[in-house]
Amino acid sequence: MRRRRPFKADIYPPWRYIRFNPSQHAKNTLMTLSAPETELDLNARRRRAIFRAWHRGMKEMDFILGRYADAHADSMSVEEIREFERLMDVLDRDLFKWFTGECTVPTEEDTPLFQSILRFHRIELKTGHHEE
Repeated sequence: MRRRRPFKADIYPPWRYIRFNPSQHAKNTLMTLSAPETELDLNARRRRAIFRAWHRGMKEMDFILGRYADAHADSMSVEEIREFERLMDVLDRDLFKWFTGECTVPTEEDTPLFQSILRFHRIELKTGHHEE
């Protein structure tokens, strides 16, 4: 007697065959979005920022940004988190030159957040350095 070949539904759960409809998913997501979920999202971004600050690749920058993130991430607003994430996208070697005063900080990067990090670590930058 021949054995029958198993049907896909016998092997795989049926949810694997449900087609994903992005427009329907977007509607459901927007309709169910509430204030506690956005707060959870902000907390997740804060935790992610702390992790990224401590795992940059250059140990000196890990200490500078990681210690600041540990002290201030819990009280950062959405805009401040966004600015901190943008600052962490800058290369380590450039940030290190700015924090050590080896070269001047570009005006677009000399933000209140950058100044706050300098004050937190008691770093005083001298003016008059050449920009590379």
